[in-house]
Amino acid sequence: MTITIALERQTVLLAGRESVGKSQLAAAWAKQPARSANFRGSTVHIEHYRTERFDLVDTPGILRTSDSETTRLTIQEMDQHETVLLVVQATCLDEDLAEMLPLLKGKRGAVAVTFWDKVQPGEASQEALERLERETRLRFIAMNARMPATEQLRELEEAIEHSQAFPEKPPKSKTGWRIEPRPGILEGRFGAVFCLILLLIPALLTIFGANRLADFLHPLVAQAIQPAIEWVNASFPAWLAAPLTAEYDDFGYGLLNMGPFLLLWAFPTVVLFAVISAIYKTTGLIERINVTLHPLVRPLGLSGRDLVRVLVGFGCNVPAVISTRACSSCSRGNAISAISFGAACSYQLPATLAVLSAGAVANGTNPLWPMFGYFAYLLVTTMIYLRLTSTSVSRDRLNMLMHFQRPFLQWPSWAAIYREIRGTLEQFLFQAMPIFVVICGVTSLLAYSGAIAVLSAVLSPIMTIFNLPASASVAMVMASIRKDGIFLLTPLEGTATPMTTLQFLTAVYLAGVLLPCLVTALQISREMGWQFAVKMMARQAIFASLFAALLGWIGAFGN
Repeated sequence: MTITIALERQTVLLAGRESVGKSQLAAAWAKQPARSANFRGSTVHIEHYRTERFDLVDTPGILRTSDSETTRLTIQEMDQHETVLLVVQATCLDEDLAEMLPLLKGKRGAVAVTFWDKVQPGEASQEALERLERETRLRFIAMNARMPATEQLRELEEAIEHSQAFPEKPPKSKTGWRIEPRPGILEGRFGAVFCLILLLIPALLTIFGANRLADFLHPLVAQAIQPAIEWVNASFPAWLAAPLTAEYDDFGYGLLNMGPFLLLWAFPTVVLFAVISAIYKTTGLIERINVTLHPLVRPLGLSGRDLVRVLVGFGCNVPAVISTRACSSCSRGNAISAISFGAACSYQLPATLAVLSAGAVANGTNPLWPMFGYFAYLLVTTMIYLRLTSTSVSRDRLNMLMHFQRPFLQWPSWAAIYREIRGTLEQFLFQAMPIFVVICGVTSLLAYSGAIAVLSAVLSPIMTIFNLPASASVAMVMASIRKDGIFLLTPLEGTATPMTTLQFLTAVYLAGVLLPCLVTALQISREMGWQFAVKMMARQAIFASLFAALLGWIGAFGN
């Protein structure tokens, strides 16, 4: 007879500062994919892994000089676990221990020292760890978190099984080293220029490439779904067909005649942004950019790390809003405001450029001028908006919430890139898409009931404030629900255009920034609460109206 003894599984929480390699270590240990790799605060959700002997809890990185949502979640999670694996970075070991050990009072565990490959090998470095072990009575296991050896993982398991209590104070023994890479071109005189190029060029190429692909596939998808739309309209009662195929002014807002085009226009952009972002993150390049750009964006109430999240909004606003959980609470609201106001998503941007181009051609103008004017005006007004609405605390020159440590650059690994891409796509598919489905139903019923027509009629007289014709009100209403409602401003081919080129520019600007789309608005409400969302949207509508009125009457007074 064989007797099997089931050993009780032990839960181990992985804690440490940002970018020390917790997620990579957990993934390598459990042989499962993680959600982040080498990006400050990118593990937004607490993740769980299973090894043969342990349940691992991977937490977001802690930055005690900040007060981000991720730091709050980690400290809250630490209170619920007895055993902790402290992950520290060998290149700044003394600083990590001084910052983290006071948080682990009353806990038991061990210490994993990552980035050991950056430390000069020899007896001196090993003796430094041994001194720390003697003083703290903790096991210190040195490793490369990306590729830990089997022996190192075995030592970790033994150290956890025989864990000791963490000391209440940092050890008196010091390693005495702090290792940083040499300054590079991004830290030079023109570093900010190179950083902006590295951020903007890939973003522009992504938007252009994804939109060209979607533009090519759009008629094919429309042709493929048309039989299904006709069948629903012919077979279903009007009230039942409305959520699936409702349209207003030949513009589909049902789940069937709207859903495929969301995936067509948004999904390629989100995927390409995720690939570029993953490469930047896993190499450590994004952190170099964050540090360099921080002084430039601080007067706007942002940090360097917030700027990256705003750029993600040009793919889809929802993942960008979710990613702000890693921002300081001091600047998170500003980052969300910047995304909502100035980040033209993959739905808004193609519609905007198409309308501007068609309007310019109809008026005999070079399409490049209104396009350039749109981006310039959007950038300038977004900066003014942030400057006037951000808190003085977030703009203070003494605001050092960001952790200024120059990271090492490293070659990306395919596994790390895959982890980053998967996390972004999951946010889009499982958080943005369900909200989108609900909005399809609500919008379709509004269109079917005539509520949109009534609202457009009410807003028609207000269009004179912006020197726009009354017919532009329909696009304003539709764009506030879904940003490609801007397409309704497109002049019909072969007919006289009712607007000048400047009026087209004013109309697409107002439709784009007046309010965030409903999907983004609901996500902001989920993240920050409905009071913040309502206040932010009211403030955004006021500033957008002022900026649009100013733009709309420039041409009128000029003539």
